[in-house]
Amino acid sequence: MVDSGATARTPGTLPDGGTDTSPARPPAPSDVLTLAVDCGGGGIKAAVLDSAGTAHAAPVRVPTPYPLPPRLLLDTVAGIAERLPAAHRVTLGMPGMIRHGVVVHTPHYITRSGPRSRVLPDLVEAWASFDVRGALARRLGVPAMVLNDAEVHGAGVVAGSGVELVLTLGTGLGSALFDGGRLAPHLEWSHAPVRRGATYDQYVGEPERRRLGDGLWSRRVVAMIDGLRPVFLWDRLYLGGGNSRRITPNALDRLGDDVVVVPNSAALVGGARAWDLPLA
Repeated sequence: MVDSGATARTPGTLPDGGTDTSPARPPAPSDVLTLAVDCGGGGIKAAVLDSAGTAHAAPVRVPTPYPLPPRLLLDTVAGIAERLPAAHRVTLGMPGMIRHGVVVHTPHYITRSGPRSRVLPDLVEAWASFDVRGALARRLGVPAMVLNDAEVHGAGVVAGSGVELVLTLGTGLGSALFDGGRLAPHLEWSHAPVRRGATYDQYVGEPERRRLGDGLWSRRVVAMIDGLRPVFLWDRLYLGGGNSRRITPNALDRLGDDVVVVPNSAALVGGARAWDLPLA
């Protein structure tokens, strides 16, 4: 469970540029434990990690419940926390546009039964401008950080040198951009059209991988990366997410030395490391 022995604190600045108004505790010791929560379209996974990124218990994963109003997400995370060791703070990564811990837009959690299902107007209203960070901190009684899930993933892998782009391949396409280890403002460019009106999400998302098979889908991933390279001119590109392991060997050989495939476990390791990102 999460340690709820919190005391009042003076608001501070978090790595995402927002103000931390969550319940506080004394300055974090070197062995501070973080509850890292990775919220996906199909599952919610969490682990408790120390400052080195070492898990202190086996991760817990549950299916993402639908329909999913904000209160149910908080209930689900709290239920997972009860099954894990106590932590001093919590990091939550979720899909969509998150600014300073507040939801601008989330694509899956406004639907009736998950990705690609019918959007429910009452859920659109419930999630719009919802302060996830504040609500999560109050529910668990510890400081909270809430970022886009690809941003948390990136925190687990970036070297902190040069321009580093992180792409996560899963239900759709996630992205995060870092410059010298500093997180850039999030852009949902995966919603931009790429071919015949299809967005990047639709072009390389899980439904298309299943329809095409790994071979043809991998060719699409290579084409996408070739098209994005002159746009970002990155020093390093990291490919993560559950489907990065499905890229075929032939496609991997075509990606170039500036592209690295990283394990999906980075989504949880990043939960601990996100707190150490340099301030923007």
